[in-house]
Amino acid sequence: MKIAIIGAGAIGGLLGFRLSAADHDVTLVARGAHLAALQDRGTTLIDESGETATRKVNAADHLPAGRYDAVILAMKAHQVADVVEGVAAALSDDTIVVTAQNGIPWWYFQKLAGPHEGSRVESVDPGGIISSHLPIANIVGSVVYPAAEIVSPGVIKHVEGNRFSIGEIDGSDTPRIRALSEALRESGFKAPVLADIRTEIWTKLWGNLSLNPISALTHATLVDICQDPPARALVTRMMQEAQSVAETLGVRFRVSLEKRIAGAEAVGAHKTSMLQDVEAGKQIELDALVGSVAELGRIAGVPTPTIDGVYALANLLAATLRNQGGSLKLQTKSDRTS
Repeated sequence: MKIAIIGAGAIGGLLGFRLSAADHDVTLVARGAHLAALQDRGTTLIDESGETATRKVNAADHLPAGRYDAVILAMKAHQVADVVEGVAAALSDDTIVVTAQNGIPWWYFQKLAGPHEGSRVESVDPGGIISSHLPIANIVGSVVYPAAEIVSPGVIKHVEGNRFSIGEIDGSDTPRIRALSEALRESGFKAPVLADIRTEIWTKLWGNLSLNPISALTHATLVDICQDPPARALVTRMMQEAQSVAETLGVRFRVSLEKRIAGAEAVGAHKTSMLQDVEAGKQIELDALVGSVAELGRIAGVPTPTIDGVYALANLLAATLRNQGGSLKLQTKSDRTS
């Protein structure tokens, strides 16, 4: 397949390296020092065992003209609107656009039978800029489970996980979704084709919508949050509210709430992506992970008071850091004495 990956950071870089190694024609779209390193030295991948390999993969600062079988949007949700115009210009009727963002996707109510079909999720598609540029017929959903990080420009470390769940947003089984699944499997990923991609989205989001903002506000790791009784109770209330929203919209969870929390606790002393972004002074994925759930609650007529409160606090933190041009990281005793 001819594949473009826009947002070739940690996950995009991992995908690009693996797909290229499986002889697919891959172009990575990145920027800054990371792009310069990709173009100069190639993409370096440190795998889960610690082994290192480097490959030359096409890399550019924009999507080159041409026909693509697939365009994978691998940036964070709040960055999608900035690239959709360029993506739209490169699409053919046969190009699939794979959304690989965390949280509620902008297309959530598209091709979803029911009273809310066609509704726009304003928190993740403000003003409809994404939906106005990307034809819904081209869209394929995914849920990304691998963890990876950029350890230096051009160097990606794969921490753990190989599952990329994918699915047509109307639940159909099509040749194009099977071809994408096969390409991912050839590249070493588990890529199940799901008839209900929205349930999978909620299963991952269920924990992220609570654990991420709480960690950003408290600077606590997953295990710290889950083992602190008041914090665990707060997580539980947020997840119960989200479950009510999802079930009102027709989703049925296949795992229990307690099992989902226990899974997060088992990850250990891990900083969530939102906490990492607060420490680095980057924009956080607050609307996709939290604000969108509150918005879906309003659409479904389900109150979400705990989610609303945590969202307000995290949103104020994000605004303060943005307005001050700052970041926020705990200074340990060893930092002060070194």
